[in-house]
Amino acid sequence: MKEKLRVAVIGLGIGRDHLLSYETVPAVEIVAGVDLDPKRLKWFSETYPQARGYTAAEEMLEKEKPDVVSVCTPNALHRPLSILALEHGAHVLCEKPMAMNAAEGREMAAVAKCANRRLMIHFSTRFHEQSMAMKAQVDAGALGDIYFGRTVWHRRDDVPGFGSWFGIKALSGGGPLIDIGVHRLDLALWLMGFPKPKWVLAATYDALLRERAKKEGKTFDVEDLAVATIRFENGATLMVESSWRINQKEKQRMETTLYGTKGGLTIRNVDEDYKYECELYHDLGGYYFDTRHHAFENARIFKGVVHFVNAILNDQPHIATAEEGIAVMELLDAIYESARRGCPICLGEGGGTTAS
Repeated sequence: MKEKLRVAVIGLGIGRDHLLSYETVPAVEIVAGVDLDPKRLKWFSETYPQARGYTAAEEMLEKEKPDVVSVCTPNALHRPLSILALEHGAHVLCEKPMAMNAAEGREMAAVAKCANRRLMIHFSTRFHEQSMAMKAQVDAGALGDIYFGRTVWHRRDDVPGFGSWFGIKALSGGGPLIDIGVHRLDLALWLMGFPKPKWVLAATYDALLRERAKKEGKTFDVEDLAVATIRFENGATLMVESSWRINQKEKQRMETTLYGTKGGLTIRNVDEDYKYECELYHDLGGYYFDTRHHAFENARIFKGVVHFVNAILNDQPHIATAEEGIAVMELLDAIYESARRGCPICLGEGGGTTAS
């Protein structure tokens, strides 16, 4: 067991929450932060005076030689910066989505394997207490065989930095599906045990934000709504929905529901916020019971970050592996391709896609 892990964070936007989470582990030493924004670097230097701020990731890696690196940059930089950190001997925790596409993800995984370093994808929704509680119930057989599900993240009107890189496909890879929908897709797949997908039928829309971008003179070439139906080889079906702007009642709605032969479950947000509840619906001796889980947790602490460093320190396996990240990316690729072609996409061996 290593006594202390030297940690660096590349990208000090969402990276701030990574830093806050690393702080909770006594065996972690924060040594560096990387960002191009002078204001963010000033904040980092003031908050972590024992560490050094950098504008270049390669310089940081060569000088600081961190054991662990969080990659928290725009999506287009996930692949090159993760590979750079891995080749410099660091374990990498990469923000979701893993990459711009599955091919990039497979390259990242190959480099990690060659370097004998860990690569974990930060699917933070898995690590909520409610998600963990429901995963335990699913693994114990409480749902039986899962045959249908629906996983949703809709926002009434909340685009991250409208006009920023989030809405530029060359930097993001897509819109709300790859940004926030990826969390709900991963959560559902993880709970279902990552069944092998057979085909995907999807559609994307930009009906609302396209007009706003035009009026405001901003770049926006991604979707504002994505919907998909995924059919798996075991016969199960999953519906996926995600939007940044949709005419619904709630400010924000996150919900993942799965139905099985013995029971069902729902994990949803509460008060249109980043608080969560979950319920299990089951039949006990011919009587219908609804079981609610009670949880209290600090939502600002990324438990996935803590899980990753503890797995390294204790030489134990971690979840949200590169292989699972690739499986999610293959489905994202298929969803976008199906929407582009306007027809179902069959997923072949090796993650390839063909029109049905």
